Amino acid sequence: MENQSERKKASSSRRDFLKRSSVALVGGAVASRFTGLPAAHAAGSDVIKVGLIGCGGRGTGAAKDVLSSARGIKLVAMGDVFKDHLDKSLGVLSQLPQRDETVRNLGNTVEVPEERRFAGFDAFEKVLASDINYVILATPPGFRPMHLKASVAAGKHIFTEKPVAVDGSGIRMVLETYEQAKAKGLGIGAGTQRRHQVGYIETLERVHDGAIGPIVSARVYWDQGPIWVYPKQESWTDMEWQLRNWYYFTWLCGDHIVEQHVHNLDVANWAIGAHPLKAVGHGGRQVRTDPVYGNIYDHFAIDYEYPNDVHVASFCRQMPSCANNVSETLAGTKGSCQVNKYTIAGEKSWRYAGSNNLPYVQEHTDLIASIRNGKPYNELKQVAETTLTAIMGRTAAYTGQEITWEQALNSTAYLMPARLEWDGPLAVAPVAMPGQTKLV
Repeated sequence: MENQSERKKASSSRRDFLKRSSVALVGGAVASRFTGLPAAHAAGSDVIKVGLIGCGGRGTGAAKDVLSSARGIKLVAMGDVFKDHLDKSLGVLSQLPQRDETVRNLGNTVEVPEERRFAGFDAFEKVLASDINYVILATPPGFRPMHLKASVAAGKHIFTEKPVAVDGSGIRMVLETYEQAKAKGLGIGAGTQRRHQVGYIETLERVHDGAIGPIVSARVYWDQGPIWVYPKQESWTDMEWQLRNWYYFTWLCGDHIVEQHVHNLDVANWAIGAHPLKAVGHGGRQVRTDPVYGNIYDHFAIDYEYPNDVHVASFCRQMPSCANNVSETLAGTKGSCQVNKYTIAGEKSWRYAGSNNLPYVQEHTDLIASIRNGKPYNELKQVAETTLTAIMGRTAAYTGQEITWEQALNSTAYLMPARLEWDGPLAVAPVAMPGQTKLV
């Protein structure tokens, strides 16, 4: 991993990029707020031919976002392990050029004939073999390392959803892929959309410019209610049941601290300009105890230690009838910042009063603009480090031990089943028990 001086240099370069970006974004944000148009459009006439891998709700949303992001976009290939997911997604997306004002005004199209619709475990390979130059990776995160590696090997620009792995072995593969993509000059954007959201950019610019002084601590939360679950049907094999309920199995989602809370942890890393050195924490399965909920926890509380003895208190929960809280708060020597509310209190009190943009669209607009300008950016290392931050916290809670960055990164754990096949038994891994579950 990069040393502290390299991280500071990268953070400074990123801040400069965001500062330039935010100037362009703010001017267009007012119009986008009322018209539904993205805050900026990629320049140029090169056609972006998009392939979608993973056609669930997030994949369908990401495809809609890219079709709303710039001119010259065509969705031309789609793949999912389940044909019914693909068919449902295509049914929604194929109507956008007629029914969605933004997509229609941009002149973008959905052209996915039967021969470019693929289902099964090898669907990703067939999408990559199609005539595309921009691929969206939106399958369950357990597949992300292999899909990223294959996409870079195929020479495609990539938009990848977060997180990008579920274990240390996957992170190491992703970091190797990052270097390969960099050598090939490929663009990679990540679904950490707060980094493309005007309010967040403006707020953290001021934090990085010293508005609250050096950061001494932070609190980040994603506390919410329960999510969907699909009880096993008689016709489903073990594999089908787990894939259709991917959120409840650590090998597929990484647990909700990795799949969801990664957003808030990304803000902490972004604000501090570093990743944590170690973590201790707690977690458990207090409400979701039925086997239908797989093997993930329903709550985590982690203490992350960053350089200079900066501590971040991290909380996430998925339980009914409890208080919800999705937020990031920073404390500095000269004030505090409620990042998600774009406010600073202290010697340089401030509140963002401008309009916001559509960050899920903007992240595609920015990536496509960089590609067309011949300077594609690569966010893969950044999101890999944030993903490992979450994995480190999960591992600390699962084991009941202090886990260092190096231990999390060098872990030999590989959660993917030995074989990806529909038939045959696929046992559910035991629920982690602190004090019994070991770091491997």
